[in-house]
Amino acid sequence: MGSTSAENHGTEGVGRRDLIKRSAALGLISVPTMSFLSACASSGGNGSGDKAKAGKKTAKNPLGVNDTAGMEFVLFDGGFGKEYAEDAVKIYEQNFPKAKVKFSATQKIQSTLQPRFNQGTPPDLIDNSGAEQMDMGVLVGKNQLTDLTPLLDAPSYDDPGKKVRDTLRPGIVEMGQFDGEKVWILYYAYTVYGVWYSQKALDSLDEQYPETWDQMLAVCEKAKKKGMAGWTYAGKYPYYIPFSLYPMIGKVGGREVLDAIDNLEPNAWKHPAVKACFDAYYELYKKGYVLRGTPGLDHIQSQTAWAQGKALFIPNGSWVENESANVIPKDFGLAVSAPTGLDSSDKLPFGTIWASGGEPFIVPSKAKNAEGGMEQLRIMLSEASSKNFTGKVKSLTAYNGGTDGIALTPGLKSGVAALDKAGENVVNPRLQDWYVQLQKEKIGVSGLGEMMAGRLTPAEAIKKIQAYADEVAKDDSIKHYKHQ
Repeated sequence: MGSTSAENHGTEGVGRRDLIKRSAALGLISVPTMSFLSACASSGGNGSGDKAKAGKKTAKNPLGVNDTAGMEFVLFDGGFGKEYAEDAVKIYEQNFPKAKVKFSATQKIQSTLQPRFNQGTPPDLIDNSGAEQMDMGVLVGKNQLTDLTPLLDAPSYDDPGKKVRDTLRPGIVEMGQFDGEKVWILYYAYTVYGVWYSQKALDSLDEQYPETWDQMLAVCEKAKKKGMAGWTYAGKYPYYIPFSLYPMIGKVGGREVLDAIDNLEPNAWKHPAVKACFDAYYELYKKGYVLRGTPGLDHIQSQTAWAQGKALFIPNGSWVENESANVIPKDFGLAVSAPTGLDSSDKLPFGTIWASGGEPFIVPSKAKNAEGGMEQLRIMLSEASSKNFTGKVKSLTAYNGGTDGIALTPGLKSGVAALDKAGENVVNPRLQDWYVQLQKEKIGVSGLGEMMAGRLTPAEAIKKIQAYADEVAKDDSIKHYKHQ
């Protein structure tokens, strides 16, 4: 699934956002983010709980990796598959032929790895993504992660004259911060979130992508008459709905509405823009424009129904192109758009979209071979590994480049075009990074999921979600983060 990946907050909310906007304006971006997970891990490495002795720092080994120490890497087995990571592991093994690497991929990141964090025997590198993503805010708050600054300050893999941090897309470093200068997460992918559709299906209705909600309802009505639903979504994981709903709220009410929600401000969810957008989405349910049975579908089932032409629109991230590659027809014309707004009174123009780093990689503080985990990331941030990822999974990476000579796929091309159109109007809500459980289970499943299934009215859903947010705001056991 698309993990609602995590990103994490920089020292300056606005500064970070400006970087993201700038990267979007430069067309730097498009890409998938997370996905859902699958594999098995067990403790590997060097015996029980002993840290590997650091190796000697050299030009070829700037992080001082112990060249005989084992290294364990657990990947989320989701929309990007595992081949790109396996390829990067081979390079690690070539560079350190005496080191044994234990690589595994799983969809069950939390249930597999949380016990190992508790026992003090975590792997050395983890792609913490998917439905079972561990809560980043909790991991940072409990000092369970390694500061990745040494990796960022190390010479880049291709050019010793450049630091790793100087090769990354704007905003990636800041997204790995929570409160302060330390960087806890390295987002490897770059994702465009929005409303995904088939250009062929839209053409068959003789329609353009709708820019106002009245136009959206008219397009859905036309589709319905042709036996096609307007929308479907991951009913079992309704936290996919925010991929288009949150940027719509930002478009209608301005960025400050999303910031207030992220900051857990009292009554943030009661803002008129939130109510207007909830009402709009509820109308899709009331008018029968949502594919019948959607609340019971998971991410794969909903994407498959959509790819088969049973529904026109689906909220998703750019990983969907790879995750659904086996079901999307060749002539589908995969495209993504920024969310439809309400009308001309919206605060931000049509084109306002959510884009951000995805696929969060972490090195645990109790890793036996933290240097090895960071070195594996340094290899992945090389031009060759980045190109390999983009070529194989139809997504950009955090590495700023790596697309020369690669033919962009339809979804990737459309994502780049959507970012060009957005220009400065790229939003990046942080709730899914800062408060994973609130975002996924409370807002997603108990709030939006229930509303879109017709079991709550928008007013009831807002009241419920505001109460959940207030609970988190008052809970001193939860570390709180704010836009600076």
